[in-house]
Amino acid sequence: MNEATLERFHYDNKIVKYFGAATIIWGLIGMLVGVLAATQLFLPEANLGNPYTTFGRIRPLHTNAVIFAFVGNAIFAGVYYSMPRLLKTPMWNKTLSWFHFWGWQLIILAAAITLPLGFTTSKEYAELEWPIDIAIAIVWVAFGANMIGTLIKRRERHMYVAIWFYLASFITVAVLHIFNSLELPVNFWKSYSAYAGVQDALVQWWYGHNAVAFFLTTPFLGLMYYFLPKAANRPVYSYKLSIVHFWSLIFLYMWAGPHHLLYTALPEWAQVLGTVFSVMLIAPSWGGMVNGLLTLRGAWDKVREEPVLKFMVVAITAYGMSTFEGPMLSLKNVNAIAHYTDWIVAHVHIGGLGWNGFLTFGMLYWMWPRLFKTTIYSKKLANAHFWIGTLGIIFYALPMYVAALTQFLMLREFDEMGRLAYGNFLQTVVQLVPMYVLRAFGGLLYLSGAVIMVYNMYKTAKKGVFQEYEEDQAPALTKSYNATGEFWHRAWERKPIFFTILATIAIAIGGAIEIIPTILVKSNVPTISSVKPYTPLELEGRDLYIANGCVGCHSQMIRPFRFETERYGEYSKAGEFVYDRPFLWGSKRTGPDLHRIGGKYPDSWHYFHMENPGSMSPGSLMPPYPWMTTNLMDYSDLPAKIRTLQKLGVPYPEGYDEQAMEELDAQANQIVDNLKDAGVEVLPHTEIVALIAYLQRLGTDIKTASN
Repeated sequence: MNEATLERFHYDNKIVKYFGAATIIWGLIGMLVGVLAATQLFLPEANLGNPYTTFGRIRPLHTNAVIFAFVGNAIFAGVYYSMPRLLKTPMWNKTLSWFHFWGWQLIILAAAITLPLGFTTSKEYAELEWPIDIAIAIVWVAFGANMIGTLIKRRERHMYVAIWFYLASFITVAVLHIFNSLELPVNFWKSYSAYAGVQDALVQWWYGHNAVAFFLTTPFLGLMYYFLPKAANRPVYSYKLSIVHFWSLIFLYMWAGPHHLLYTALPEWAQVLGTVFSVMLIAPSWGGMVNGLLTLRGAWDKVREEPVLKFMVVAITAYGMSTFEGPMLSLKNVNAIAHYTDWIVAHVHIGGLGWNGFLTFGMLYWMWPRLFKTTIYSKKLANAHFWIGTLGIIFYALPMYVAALTQFLMLREFDEMGRLAYGNFLQTVVQLVPMYVLRAFGGLLYLSGAVIMVYNMYKTAKKGVFQEYEEDQAPALTKSYNATGEFWHRAWERKPIFFTILATIAIAIGGAIEIIPTILVKSNVPTISSVKPYTPLELEGRDLYIANGCVGCHSQMIRPFRFETERYGEYSKAGEFVYDRPFLWGSKRTGPDLHRIGGKYPDSWHYFHMENPGSMSPGSLMPPYPWMTTNLMDYSDLPAKIRTLQKLGVPYPEGYDEQAMEELDAQANQIVDNLKDAGVEVLPHTEIVALIAYLQRLGTDIKTASN
């Protein structure tokens, strides 16, 4: 190529450095909060005695910080580094790049403030309230527009495989976020979901499963396809395997969400669909793992020497383990054992700590020295980080598997008289304490490794000189091109808009086929005439329950197993949840299921249990909530809540918003009188009264064997 035909341009390394630094900073914060949350499970005192740092409030803070702050910034750092180099052009719009960076950091900051304050929708991985949801959509679209603009002005004719995964991730996360976040605001920090009960559960896990797929998996596969060949100095093992891997993965993933809802009140046909497609997912997932590992053919000697490759090999192996375990957990007989136990926690963290964490570390160790035109400060420290992090994953995951099997076997055991051998749920939790201690130790090891990395990155930066603009040159993309006899997929790779449309169709089919019938066909959710909307006080109590993150430990879904119905009562029916916005079926039981708790204990039991759980349940690991007995509720937005729910179809009578306060006071005074009879003096507008009203309502709408 003649020098005169080459165009000169540069890559912007500053945006990459900023996203990389944000990855490191937020990663440390997210992991630190995770260690605190893990400690709270065996040491209630670690809840620190105030509403803002209890487990229920900091658990979503931890998941959001790790997923959207740590992993999210890592994705953006990798994309802003790799995409310009793959397309031989700077990012389309520098202003959009910086809008994306600062917008995303402000969103994370808003999450860090609002979640501890109790402003939450309680939906898994989508807890943030509606103003932040809108901000996420705007910033995400800015990121996508910048990517597509860069594709259009590229100098490279074909899109490399990594970019396929970046595009699919952008499209799908946008679709998932918008549809799952449809809600009607009550005020600036409170909204109600557009979906209710069974439908809300299906939409949430369509989102939740695919948020894992298209935020934690597909963008990282794109990063793997770029950074692994670079680090190993080897081409990707198989181009054709990457094609099969990509299209089958994005098509199949969208069908698999219902496997999170097996044995629940979800229609059986949806559960079966979720199971079938989950099992099929193992093929494309392992196709990606094989493609990654075989890329290292002829380079395994480097793995011994290079910490970057060590991190990447373990990351890809963890991806393979998680994507084998996921389909296995979707089998109903395995799911019956694992669901609501620590098995799910172990599964998620094999992926999170192993796949996302280690690939991020490997990428940073490779990229950081190149940004500063130097070499890594200390390979020994990087290797130490690798081994400490690996031990952290082992100490985290193995105890959780042991805890899961221990708890399941105890919960399902009957004695020779046909009674539950461990009738009190707390008996099983106490047995898990040593496992929880080991899990927290594993998290501390993993965090320690990350601290070592921060020091190594800092010293690397100090050792080198940052190169803000990196010069490059390439020929312009010519319009005329003879494509005769070209492989069909190569033709698609020349047409980014066409490719994006095809990917959108692939991801839309599965979700539409599952969700539309569940919302529109009434037979999917049989109605129960005795199920009535919540009273005003129960509604306020439910919102308080949600604000405190109680669903993080307590489910409200009794499955049709003998050991569950004997323990909790009649199994849950779809029609019982028609006024639940959002649904509260939960995904982990650190405490017992609460769906039939209504009427089981007197009001005073709930009062003393919230004030000091150990007084009612000796040995309880639940944190106390003494402030609820004195904190006053603010009922000023009650009329707005009633009107909002009326718009969503809840059959409150006309003008009910005007009389709701009168009805609330009557019910609150009745609970106050009940407590007074038990020797407890409390004001009617305290938080505890509203919470008691909600708990005493649960499961009482239908007649059960225990009624």
